[in-house]
Amino acid sequence: MSEQRSGFPRRDAEGRILTLGDLVGIGLAGWVVGMLALVLFDLAFASIGAGDFGRTNGWLAVILPAWLFWDDFRAWEFGAARVVAALVAAAVAAVGGLLVAGLAGGLAPLLTGGLGALAFTLVYAVLWFQGVHWLARRTG
Repeated sequence: MSEQRSGFPRRDAEGRILTLGDLVGIGLAGWVVGMLALVLFDLAFASIGAGDFGRTNGWLAVILPAWLFWDDFRAWEFGAARVVAALVAAAVAAVGGLLVAGLAGGLAPLLTGGLGALAFTLVYAVLWFQGVHWLARRTG
């Protein structure tokens, strides 16, 4: 497998992310950027009296990681392996994110949703990467 470019995340010639560490690292970076943006917007709106701080839905922090996952999904050739891996990873990650958000239910929506988005990001990254590679080897 030859690398497409030397940037981060490292990708192969087809544009697929090469390592789980790269996928998790970029996914977490996207989550952090999303949370920072939400905090800044929420703070700005709270400072002008448009609501209380912390009332923004923290689940919005999953936007950048989801974009990354979509990009990696598109890089895999069409077939059952990528579809099955994506569906299973999304279902399990959604349940995991909802469980974490539920456990943090007493906190502000920014925090509960943010923690749910973090759990979703981590679970999806691991299951997607491991699942699509394993299924691709099995299906050829």
